Amino acid sequence: MMAGGHDMSRDHQKSLAVRMAAASRVYRARIGALLADIGLHAGQEGVLKALDRKDGQSMSELATALGVQPPTVTKMVGRLTSAGYIERRSSEADGRLAHVYLTDEGRAALTKIDRMLKRIDRQAFAGIDGKDQKKLGRMLRRVARNLGDETAGDAA
Repeated sequence: MMAGGHDMSRDHQKSLAVRMAAASRVYRARIGALLADIGLHAGQEGVLKALDRKDGQSMSELATALGVQPPTVTKMVGRLTSAGYIERRSSEADGRLAHVYLTDEGRAALTKIDRMLKRIDRQAFAGIDGKDQKKLGRMLRRVARNLGDETAGDAA
């Protein structure tokens, strides 16, 4: 009976779910370590990236773009503002609303983040050709959609 349990444990270790989770955990840990080198916490790069796509977003727009709750965005924006990467400005149309903008320091951090992410991707995908990388991306989007993530797009 114990041998059967051992085999099941080994099968579990080889399961796709375990391997995806392990790869994701190691990938995020590597990103987190490199972000820490430039004074950021994992996840904060998402705020900077969202503002790079569309600067001057409101807090609720940022929450929607990042798929997080407003209090989470408020906390991240507060920390990034203190660090000098972004700034809050009152809306000209409605002084009660704040819009968030990248600072020069934030733009410089984005350049470093982009270089860092490319370096991590090169390392992560060493020995895997471009066609297989694209196929993996499509497959992971499909897995996310199959599990109910409607935001997982079809673009390659």
